[in-house]
Amino acid sequence: MLSIVTAIYNQRAMNEIYWEQIEENTAGPFELIVVDNGSTDGSAEFFESVGARVIRNDANYSYPHCQNQGIASARYDWLAFLNNDVIVSPRWNLGLIESMRFNDLDVATACGIEQVENAQATRKLKRRWKRIGCLMGLLGRNKAGLRWMHRWMYGDWKTFCRDRESRFRRQVKEGFVGNTVMIRRRALEKIGTWDESQQGADFDLYLRTKTRERDVGDIRAAHIALDVFVHHYIRLTLKGKHPPFADRANFVNLSDKWSEEDRRCLERLNQ
Repeated sequence: MLSIVTAIYNQRAMNEIYWEQIEENTAGPFELIVVDNGSTDGSAEFFESVGARVIRNDANYSYPHCQNQGIASARYDWLAFLNNDVIVSPRWNLGLIESMRFNDLDVATACGIEQVENAQATRKLKRRWKRIGCLMGLLGRNKAGLRWMHRWMYGDWKTFCRDRESRFRRQVKEGFVGNTVMIRRRALEKIGTWDESQQGADFDLYLRTKTRERDVGDIRAAHIALDVFVHHYIRLTLKGKHPPFADRANFVNLSDKWSEEDRRCLERLNQ
């Protein structure tokens, strides 16, 4: 059983595509918990109409705050934290869970445009998406335009995903791609919930798993499952002109929390 947590602010067209893909490509029973940050375009009502559990905030809150709201409401032991501007691959959840069990991981992410098996392959994907992303100004952010961009990027999506699954089955590498994070509930007892002082909460989460592995040894650092690919409409959410975060006064810089030595771990991941 799986609990999926997703925070939203408007983007009705993307939200409808997101739900269609989650419903089609998630294997087995799941609950979808949507944290709505004051949408004005009917997105909250849409998710309620398809059976999601919607938590309505009266203002726009940061990613970690919303994820913790989702954790408090979630019923199951496998917790998936997904951006709303993603398209998941077929049986994505089973692929992640299988890889986590095989590799003894409590925290893992899917791979995607931001990071795949090596720097060369990642650069190739990023260049291609950047070219296609230029079409967004022409096509707009409606459902048809978003679907065409995805199709031009990958061709046959299911074939693309099957090919990666076949080539990289159960292979992982240390790191993270923040749009799709899977956490076993038992991991929260070791590393805690999302840190609401960190706007870059995915960076912080990785560092907490990394330092816990080093200092205690009862958990492995977060890894990327190379056989599970999730498409991310990179920066689509940032272009949505959302209001300032209501909890922004709580934020502190990553450098105020983590030592220079710890932060070098992030630099090495991006090399």
